[in-house]
Amino acid sequence: MRLLLARHGQSLWNQVRKFQGANDVGLSDLGRTQAAALGTALRSSYRVTAAYVSPMCRARDTAEIALGGTDIPLTAIHELRELSLGEWEGCTVDEVRAREGNPYLSWVRAPLDCPPPGGEPLPDVCARVLQAIDRIAASHQNGDDVLIVAHGGVISVYLCHLLGVSFNHLWRMRIDNCSLTIARPPRLVSINDTTHLPPTPGSRWFEVSDAGRGP
Repeated sequence: MRLLLARHGQSLWNQVRKFQGANDVGLSDLGRTQAAALGTALRSSYRVTAAYVSPMCRARDTAEIALGGTDIPLTAIHELRELSLGEWEGCTVDEVRAREGNPYLSWVRAPLDCPPPGGEPLPDVCARVLQAIDRIAASHQNGDDVLIVAHGGVISVYLCHLLGVSFNHLWRMRIDNCSLTIARPPRLVSINDTTHLPPTPGSRWFEVSDAGRGP
């Protein structure tokens, strides 16, 4: 099985740099354009036989736009939902950064050690994502191209697992809106391919440059 891991298109809260996590936020106009571009790339370069998606509307709508006009079956899996960011959900990046001690910076540098208050533990996220991917793999044992449309946090957690690195490295991997990351479990093939997307500034929902790295 070859996994095509796509992050959803830009959401309305991505657009204003607001933490969404478990909130069910829809796509922006740009997000819909990105989803259409993702669909063009999938049709031209891959032979997708099945698609699985987070039940959140920003992921579901991305998948439906990308797969529009095809007969590829689409299945929602609850375990692929985005990780919860607890008390930060609904706040902007600047609002969290302005809190005492800049907890945003600590989280970007070490998300396992410095999670948002009330946030979902990253090992728990990884466990549910692996359960979902194991079930998907059991249904596709013949080398199929399988699309998963999910979230930046979910995809990054899975990449940490494949690479065997601490979840404190989570945000060192850039996963842009509607990017494609390819894996042949347990091997990672490529990360964050955005060559199919129109150029857009600042598509990510937070800035890792605050941790001393490039955006």
